[in-house]
Amino acid sequence: MKETENIFLNLINQHKAIIHKISKMYMNDAEDQRDLFQEIILQLWKAYPTFKGNSKFTTWMYRVCLNTALVYFKKDNKKVDKAPLDENIDVMDVNENEGKEEKLTYLYTAVQELNAIEKALIFLFLENQSHRDIAENLGISEVNARVKLNRTKEKLQFIIKKNGYEF
Repeated sequence: MKETENIFLNLINQHKAIIHKISKMYMNDAEDQRDLFQEIILQLWKAYPTFKGNSKFTTWMYRVCLNTALVYFKKDNKKVDKAPLDENIDVMDVNENEGKEEKLTYLYTAVQELNAIEKALIFLFLENQSHRDIAENLGISEVNARVKLNRTKEKLQFIIKKNGYEF
């Protein structure tokens, strides 16, 4: 059991940025982000025995993380607070200049206006997932994934412009 636990912890440590990004996309408040992060870790651990290695670990992880976020988001059933994100949020995986951090803050703010499925689509797109992988992770057809993603990108661009942000 100890060996399984160590393997799991190493994999989670290698890919924890995925969990942070999903938490930020689905929850606006820093405390809610931490709660969702913990819930995702718990669900990954519970589901880990089902991982058989038939796909990449990250593909399996995306599916568990997104399903957990969707269920958590529905269960939580909080109204989306459209107030700007706290400027002191630590943006994960970004060692860029302040302009890029500001753009990411705008993006995360705009993403808060999307529904749960649209957030998953944008997240997977930003993670450079193929249409096939997006479809597999969301349980929809590849054509449906492509159409929904294009519509969601257009919606996100509209939201960004509506909020007065320009890239």
